[in-house]
Amino acid sequence: MAQNTTEDDNYLIVAAIDFGTTYSGYAFSTRSDFKKNPLQIQANHAWNAGSRQLMSLKAPTCLLLDSDKNMVAFGYEAENKYAELVMDEEHHDYYYFHRFKMRLYNAKKVSKELIIEDITGKSASALDIFSLSIKALKDHLLNSIRQQLVDIQIDDIRWVLTVPAIWSDGAKQFMRRSAEMAGISSNKLRIALEPEAASIYCQHLPTEKLEGAKGFAVATVGTKYMVVDLGGGTVDITVHEKRNDESLKEICRASGGDYGGTSVDREFMKMIENITGTEAMKAFKRESLDSYLDLSREFESRKRSLRVGKSGTINMTIPFTVLDDLCKEHLNKNFESAIESSRFNSDISIISDKIRIREDTFLSSFQPTIAGVIEIIDEILKREGVDGLSQIILVGGFAECVLLQKAVQSTFPDQNVIVPTDSEMAVLKGAVIFGHQPNAISERIAKYTYGFSKRKKFDPLKYDSSHLEIVNGEEKCSRVFDPIVKRNEILPLGKKVTSVAKCKQEDNGLFTLRIYQTEKDNPMYTDEDGCSVLGTITVQLTGTGTADKIKVELIFGETEIRVKIKETATHKKCEETIEMI
Repeated sequence: MAQNTTEDDNYLIVAAIDFGTTYSGYAFSTRSDFKKNPLQIQANHAWNAGSRQLMSLKAPTCLLLDSDKNMVAFGYEAENKYAELVMDEEHHDYYYFHRFKMRLYNAKKVSKELIIEDITGKSASALDIFSLSIKALKDHLLNSIRQQLVDIQIDDIRWVLTVPAIWSDGAKQFMRRSAEMAGISSNKLRIALEPEAASIYCQHLPTEKLEGAKGFAVATVGTKYMVVDLGGGTVDITVHEKRNDESLKEICRASGGDYGGTSVDREFMKMIENITGTEAMKAFKRESLDSYLDLSREFESRKRSLRVGKSGTINMTIPFTVLDDLCKEHLNKNFESAIESSRFNSDISIISDKIRIREDTFLSSFQPTIAGVIEIIDEILKREGVDGLSQIILVGGFAECVLLQKAVQSTFPDQNVIVPTDSEMAVLKGAVIFGHQPNAISERIAKYTYGFSKRKKFDPLKYDSSHLEIVNGEEKCSRVFDPIVKRNEILPLGKKVTSVAKCKQEDNGLFTLRIYQTEKDNPMYTDEDGCSVLGTITVQLTGTGTADKIKVELIFGETEIRVKIKETATHKKCEETIEMI
């Protein structure tokens, strides 16, 4: 996974890219500024939403490509440009991708061959789409830095890319490969886990910046606390304890699920679709994307600013004329009549170009997602080792939702629920701090059991006959899972696991070793259900022996697994990559 991390320590700047499901952004700080004040971090303020003139710290994770799959635009510019193309009916040969990050979470197997579809169903390489998006953010960031530091070069920067902690190792590899294709050197890149980054950020915040802290501070030695990163696609949770040496240790493995803010968006759009019908909703997205985006942004605004119990109703501006025309075309009735004949006839009404929704009906869009978040938090609080935890920190864009905050507070009254004042930026700014302090997390918990495939002496009382092989006249059991790290094992930073392997004569000096992973505690075979190949280590040996021995050293406890190889015949050492397959 992690390639050569023998980094040049002469970096001048740490630059972090937070690649989100819904929104993405970047931030940076110079080495000298960090020494003076770790929170002196600069973020981009120049993302322009276009028609509404919204200035934002982040841009939508949207990518527009031409017919040859060359980049046309990213972010708000991509949204607005594609909406114009749709209005002019010139969009058919273009590719428009949005909210595609979740494909890496949902994919059963993440590989470099992964294909994703754009909004109209046209296919493209996921690796290309992710790398072009990272490149757009990287280039924008470089331009921003060079406005202040004209002579800065890309090699003067240590890069940090954020990924959810609940993602598989394969998905992390995929993001690293995408960043490399975007022009970021592997030895200049670190992967930061999103809730970890937020936790590191909160360590540096004064108590007054932690809304709800009630005099407690997460920076006190011995404090156990939970960080709940509520992003667009997922909820991503980690539990940390502050150690005597000022570092943090993970108490239990990262957990989460697909209960991000976009789940609420989907529920709301289902409500509108229940009124208009499926075909009209499809046409709404296909033919009037600008209006669809306006409705999405309006809901996003209401979602964040929601104050429950103020008036009993929620008023939203809607693209009334567009929806009215679509209903007439597909239902032979106007939008108002469609509402009256739907199950929401007593809950929703029209006033001019606004829709008025009963509060409890509007809030029903939130309930499945909030219930999912609460269930995961509850499960973690019941785990071994979490006793004594008294603080839950909510970060991420969806953490600004008051309804969700109240649900967490009321469900867990014994917990001190804390929301940093700039919760949406906690991951991004924490990723910058992590770039300066990569050893801030000194201990992690293994999410998987890792191991190699071995051939062992066959024991009929232990092994299944389907794995019986005869090798040189001896009974052997093939594909035995030989664990090197067990799930839930404590992994101190830099934990080394060493194994010795042989290169067969027929391989002509090409050494290949597969690493397997599973969520099972005690797997028996590498080909059983739930076991998969994490990746392959491939090395061309320089020795002349017919069966050269290789010393393989795997380094755990960091955000990625590193591999070091040593040829016993030549004593040659190298750091290798675990290649995706």
